[in-house]
Amino acid sequence: MSAAMTLPMCIGFIMDGNRRWALEQHEETVFGHEAGEEKFYEVAQWIKDEHIAHAVFYAFSSENWLRNQLEVNYLQQLFLRFTKRMLAEVHTWQVRVRVFGDLSDFSPELKEAIAELMAESAVYETTTIWVALSYGGRAEIVAAVNKVLAVGQPVDETTFATHLATAGMPDPDLIIRTGGDMRLSNFLPWQTVYSELMFTQTYWPAFTKDEFMSMLTQYGDRKRRFGR
Repeated sequence: MSAAMTLPMCIGFIMDGNRRWALEQHEETVFGHEAGEEKFYEVAQWIKDEHIAHAVFYAFSSENWLRNQLEVNYLQQLFLRFTKRMLAEVHTWQVRVRVFGDLSDFSPELKEAIAELMAESAVYETTTIWVALSYGGRAEIVAAVNKVLAVGQPVDETTFATHLATAGMPDPDLIIRTGGDMRLSNFLPWQTVYSELMFTQTYWPAFTKDEFMSMLTQYGDRKRRFGR
């Protein structure tokens, strides 16, 4: 990337298309999710290579609990495997990992592993990887409102943001959604009001670095006016 190129401070990824990719490969759904996990590690490395400070990945929405129970059970096993792998390799990756969302329905083993990963990775500040699990944007806002009511003091937009699950994460400059759909699907509705949006027909497991770099170039060419 050119030194003169304007890079986003924070990128959000809606990782869509795992199941459809698997179908086109004549494979089971779980094959698509496994390929999607491997793509996550690739993209996280691209984030590090480009010195982007924050990336947030929409891994599992609150609505995803309504999927087939076998798929949901498999995804929970996948999240546990992911968390343990990141924990084992945290000092190799040297990234801070923050997981947010309603984790109450996950297993105690997964919740414990997530807490350990976040604590162990907290020493690394150059790159932060945020992972949204069992996350719903409207629910996040409602929870933040209830926190504000409990405080009982007036707030403004800045102080309200400190009550969100993503407190400490910059608002995403760029949202990338793979898989062809052109919507945000309850992903960070408060934080994305001024995000640049890019959509691709490419399924998440097939997303390439060339396409990612092209999107960064497009982002650098855009004029962000923030309503001015």
